[in-house]
Amino acid sequence: MSRILIAEDDKEICQILTDFLESYNYKTVCCFSGTDVLSVFNQESFDLVVLDLMLPYVSGEEILCKIRKFSDIPIIIVSAKDLVLTKVELLRLGADDYVTKPFNLEELLARIERCLIRNQKTLPEMQIVSGDLVLDTQSKSVSIHDTILSLTAKEYQILELLMKYPNKVFSKQNLYEAVWNEAFARDNDVMNTHISNLRKKLGDEGWRIETIWGLGYRFIKD
Repeated sequence: MSRILIAEDDKEICQILTDFLESYNYKTVCCFSGTDVLSVFNQESFDLVVLDLMLPYVSGEEILCKIRKFSDIPIIIVSAKDLVLTKVELLRLGADDYVTKPFNLEELLARIERCLIRNQKTLPEMQIVSGDLVLDTQSKSVSIHDTILSLTAKEYQILELLMKYPNKVFSKQNLYEAVWNEAFARDNDVMNTHISNLRKKLGDEGWRIETIWGLGYRFIKD
């Protein structure tokens, strides 16, 4: 479920957006001032920001610039300002899209979906996601609910291979020779031990590594 941060000082508009987006299974968090936006953004993770320009204490333009210093999260500007120069400048500052008030909710939804899809095109190379389980191929880490799991190098390699090819059945020999780079001995129990330990560390997500009796293992993806 994608999480959207709504930065809007008009509480009525914020409630309308919240009700509408949550009816499409998005999780939303509302902030009514610029300072709140920066505070919440630094404490929680989001997939997209809907940002009004006219916020108290810290303006939308300032927030955009601050976020862009450390994050490439999609940001859609929502504002009553309809000047072409304003739009162009904000896009140059790093905004992904611009919607003028008053706006159609369905149009905003379409723009949100487009931004999320465009942003996720880079994820397959860097992250593999299934349910609450996230494997980051760049940092070589695995996390559940943003909590990094303590995996051994071999456990990580096994899980990465399984998650890269969901529903593909790997024999013990396939997995062993791919991870250890050496011939597999038929009486070798190392793979069973590693799979068992891996399932335990994955906790509630451990069921995704399924044993296919007589064949091997496969990863079940949502």
